[in-house]
Amino acid sequence: MKAKAKIKWTLDVLMTIALFFLMGYQFWGEAVHEWIGAGMFVLFIAHQVCNWNWYKNLFRGRYTPMRILQCAINILTLVAMLILMYSGITMSRHVFAFLPMRGGMALARRLHILGSYWGYVLMSLHLGLHWGMVLNMVVKKHISQRKYRAAGFIISLLTAFYGIYVFIIKRNFLTYMFLRSEFVYLDYEEPKLLFFLDYLALMGMCIFIAYYSAKLTRKSGTGRKEGGQ
Repeated sequence: MKAKAKIKWTLDVLMTIALFFLMGYQFWGEAVHEWIGAGMFVLFIAHQVCNWNWYKNLFRGRYTPMRILQCAINILTLVAMLILMYSGITMSRHVFAFLPMRGGMALARRLHILGSYWGYVLMSLHLGLHWGMVLNMVVKKHISQRKYRAAGFIISLLTAFYGIYVFIIKRNFLTYMFLRSEFVYLDYEEPKLLFFLDYLALMGMCIFIAYYSAKLTRKSGTGRKEGGQ
């Protein structure tokens, strides 16, 4: 893998991990939550700089089904991140408390809920679009892929099914993604391991959907991989 591609992939992973921990607000408290969010803001800026060519080429070339899928997820992820940045800075009581921002707290809270839950799903889908790159890094050329393909698919499928249960029932993501409730239930006594296993499974579900959707999209029309963020 080229050095620039490694940097871009690393930024994707770090941003996803940051959001992963940001979802566990109840375990770390307000100050830590804000500092992780500030770190994510820095990663986000670096990510945009590294992918500037993607923006320059946005209106160039042919839009195949695969390119449309990538652009849709990239743009929606960008919107979710901008919403998170704005709402997080507006509500900040620690990291950005020095900024002269007053009012708009009610709107910022609603936007932060939307940005957090949509952002987690979209960033996981974004990671899934590049999952083939991850597999190429993990599975070395000298290891027979056939030997592990079936087992890996079964494990990922089971993870995806559990992720669906977490998404729809256990963590009730749809309630917050569509703002049916403006108050997020936080269980401060829940074991951290169980919480993060659930969110890991949910991320696995999104990666599974994006990865296999991308494979089907490529096979259905283009047979050609598109560059993207």
